Amino acid sequence: MSHTIALAGNPNTGKSTLFNLLTGLRQHTGNWPGKTVLRAEGELQTDRHSYKIIDLPGTYSLYSNSSDEEVARDYIIFEKPDITLVVVDATSLERNLNLALQVLEMTDRAIVCVNLIDEARRKGVTVDKDKLSKYLGVPVVLISAREKIGVIQLLKTIDQMAEGLIETKPYQIQYSLEVESQIQEMEPKIKQIFGNSLPSRWIALRILDRDEHLLDALKRHVKHPNEPKVDSEVAQGGCCHGA
Repeated sequence: MSHTIALAGNPNTGKSTLFNLLTGLRQHTGNWPGKTVLRAEGELQTDRHSYKIIDLPGTYSLYSNSSDEEVARDYIIFEKPDITLVVVDATSLERNLNLALQVLEMTDRAIVCVNLIDEARRKGVTVDKDKLSKYLGVPVVLISAREKIGVIQLLKTIDQMAEGLIETKPYQIQYSLEVESQIQEMEPKIKQIFGNSLPSRWIALRILDRDEHLLDALKRHVKHPNEPKVDSEVAQGGCCHGA
């Protein structure tokens, strides 16, 4: 049985370098359906499992601001990869963690891959992976895809997550009392429509942001007899929270 891995990350984090390292020549490219956005897929074989890796477009967020962002968001939400590898730049960790936190609102099957640690060390930057992992609630692995540092540990972590041996508790951003109150009010309605198949808290946040593109995507990808309730009942309470 093959597992799926989604590679997510900001542009210029070395994500494509990692994709090439993991897949070698076992890859092919095309376009995402209905988009001009490039889709790259490859295969990874470890000692224990085989994986299909999808290299998502490099983005700074997972909102609906561009086709790249919509493609990356929709894949994580609707295709539900077994593992999402979030590649971040060790030299710009604070800026890169914005995307990582967004991914953690969408899935609990995530690994944060801190790349370019060789550059960080040259600049005198150190990353405490254990402390960062405890804070984020998911595994953190330090690597340099270019120098092939930390790859064995990354592969071990991927296998362990695929086998269900890693328990995660992703960090959840806490918003204002007003926003949290609205989320709590909306979540039961969202779960009534979609059950546990989609992250209800994340959907509530996007509806509060009046993300019309997400509502359209929900209609395209989710077939449910009560689907019209998404924009008729749930979306009535929408307001921007500035996430």
